[in-house]
Amino acid sequence: MQGMSRAMSDTPIPDRAALVAHARESIARGSKSFAMASTLFDRVTRERAWLLYAWCRKCDDIADGQDHGGTMTSVSDAQARLSEMRVLTDSALRGDPTGDPAFDGFGVVMRECAIPDHYAHDLIEGFALDARDWRPRSQDDMLRYCYHVAGVVGCMMAVLMGVDPDDRATLDRACDLGLAFQLANIARDISEDEAADRCYLPIEWLVEMDIPPGEHMKPWVRPRLTILVRRLVDMAAAYEESARHGTGALPPRAAWAVLAAAGIYGDIAREVGRRGDHAWDHRVVTPKREKLAWVARAGFQVIARARRWPAITPRSANLWTRST
Repeated sequence: MQGMSRAMSDTPIPDRAALVAHARESIARGSKSFAMASTLFDRVTRERAWLLYAWCRKCDDIADGQDHGGTMTSVSDAQARLSEMRVLTDSALRGDPTGDPAFDGFGVVMRECAIPDHYAHDLIEGFALDARDWRPRSQDDMLRYCYHVAGVVGCMMAVLMGVDPDDRATLDRACDLGLAFQLANIARDISEDEAADRCYLPIEWLVEMDIPPGEHMKPWVRPRLTILVRRLVDMAAAYEESARHGTGALPPRAAWAVLAAAGIYGDIAREVGRRGDHAWDHRVVTPKREKLAWVARAGFQVIARARRWPAITPRSANLWTRST
């Protein structure tokens, strides 16, 4: 494949400034919410967050045949795409030029921050599940998937922000935030996923509500689906709240960015829950004015975080061992 030839490229890795510029453009196109939250970091952390995001976004686009998100296309070569992703990622981790700035930049940030390589492999395992048309049978299955595609990114971001890779308690909090984001995604994107022949609602949940396979978006099922989605929304809120307890381990500006992102993205899940049966009539987004409000609110939360969020057991405790 073209990507595999790129991984063997003799072209030198572009300088860091060029990689950062590419990553900045990627996050601006791919996620306005994360782009806004990233501005709250100090410059070095912000650039590193962009580099990590660009790799995550590119892997997602390779897997789903997208260009910075948008409507998923049906792909007939899922395993080949997965192989391309693995080859490019492994080359980047070795420090070899790949010919793709998203992967080259990823290699740079992984080396700068000494992020353990196994996190990159864990994320790709999430794409591997999709490549073989996997479906979650149980709630634990769904949460393991959420770890692979989002919780692990939270862990990588925590190390990027200066958390010791052996600080399991703080990494669990970071994983919690990733799970909250992905649960919000699942709730919001049920209709889009169904159009791509995907469903991330546990089979056991659908059986519980007597929803036949493949029928969950039918109008007559909508009230039952709404009950399940409220469950997702409540789970997302619980993981978001748990994640907030870990911000005491972060530098103030990093905590500010994390708390802002938690609120901005958390509003997606809350709005899905508020809309009820009409949650999928129009795509849920957080308006810019609400994002700015969360930036301000998060600033005050940083000041009060020790008092507001005393230590409690992270919800993600033991999730990593269950996912292997």
